[in-house]
Amino acid sequence: MPKYYEDKEEDGRACSGVREDLRQCLLESPCVLQENKSPKQCLREGHCRSLQVTFFACKRSMVSVLDVSRPFPSL
Repeated sequence: MPKYYEDKEEDGRACSGVREDLRQCLLESPCVLQENKSPKQCLREGHCRSLQVTFFACKRSMVSVLDVSRPFPSL
Protein backbone atom coordinates (compact mmCIF):
# COMPACT_ATOMS: atom_id res chain seq x y z
CA MET A 1 0.00 0.00 0.00
CA PRO A 2 1.52 3.37 -0.98
CA LYS A 3 2.50 5.76 1.74
CA TYR A 4 2.03 9.47 1.28
CA TYR A 5 4.33 11.99 2.90
CA GLU A 6 2.71 15.35 3.63
CA ASP A 7 5.81 17.26 4.75
CA LYS A 8 8.15 16.14 1.97
CA GLU A 9 9.34 18.24 -0.92
CA GLU A 10 7.75 17.36 -4.24
CA ASP A 11 9.94 15.07 -6.32
CA GLY A 12 9.44 15.89 -9.99
CA ARG A 13 10.68 12.52 -11.26
CA ALA A 14 8.33 9.94 -12.69
CA CYS A 15 6.99 7.33 -10.26
CA SER A 16 8.42 9.19 -7.26
CA GLY A 17 5.84 7.80 -4.82
CA VAL A 18 6.60 4.19 -5.69
CA ARG A 19 10.33 4.96 -5.68
CA GLU A 20 10.07 6.34 -2.14
CA ASP A 21 8.02 3.36 -0.96
CA LEU A 22 10.58 0.94 -2.44
CA ARG A 23 13.40 2.87 -0.78
CA GLN A 24 11.67 2.78 2.62
CA CYS A 25 10.84 -0.91 2.26
CA LEU A 26 14.48 -1.74 1.60
CA LEU A 27 15.81 0.44 4.41
CA GLU A 28 13.38 -1.14 6.89
CA SER A 29 13.94 -4.72 5.73
CA PRO A 30 15.68 -7.26 7.99
CA CYS A 31 18.23 -7.72 5.21
CA VAL A 32 19.50 -4.17 5.75
CA LEU A 33 18.81 -3.78 9.46
CA GLN A 34 19.93 -7.16 10.78
CA GLU A 35 22.26 -8.55 8.14
CA ASN A 36 23.91 -5.15 7.42
CA LYS A 37 23.73 -5.60 3.66
CA SER A 38 23.35 -2.73 1.23
CA PRO A 39 19.84 -1.92 -0.08
CA LYS A 40 21.10 -2.70 -3.59
CA GLN A 41 22.23 -6.17 -2.53
CA CYS A 42 18.92 -6.82 -0.74
CA LEU A 43 17.02 -5.78 -3.86
CA ARG A 44 19.04 -8.27 -5.91
CA GLU A 45 18.18 -10.99 -3.37
CA GLY A 46 14.47 -10.39 -3.92
CA HIS A 47 13.43 -8.27 -0.96
CA CYS A 48 10.49 -5.88 -1.56
CA ARG A 49 9.78 -7.68 -4.84
CA SER A 50 6.20 -6.42 -5.24
CA LEU A 51 7.29 -2.78 -5.00
CA GLN A 52 10.16 -3.45 -7.38
CA VAL A 53 7.73 -4.89 -9.94
CA THR A 54 5.35 -1.95 -9.43
CA PHE A 55 8.18 0.54 -9.90
CA PHE A 56 9.31 -1.23 -13.07
CA ALA A 57 5.76 -1.22 -14.44
CA CYS A 58 5.42 2.49 -13.68
CA LYS A 59 8.69 3.35 -15.42
CA ARG A 60 7.78 1.11 -18.35
CA SER A 61 4.45 2.87 -18.75
CA MET A 62 6.32 6.18 -19.02
CA VAL A 63 8.44 4.78 -21.88
CA SER A 64 5.35 3.41 -23.62
CA VAL A 65 3.72 6.84 -23.54
CA LEU A 66 6.83 8.42 -25.05
CA ASP A 67 7.06 5.80 -27.82
CA VAL A 68 3.44 6.35 -28.89
CA SER A 69 3.97 10.10 -29.27
CA ARG A 70 6.85 9.67 -31.75
CA PRO A 71 6.02 9.56 -35.46
CA PHE A 72 6.71 6.34 -37.33
CA PRO A 73 9.96 6.35 -39.30
CA SER A 74 9.56 6.30 -43.04
CA LEU A 75 10.96 3.28 -44.82
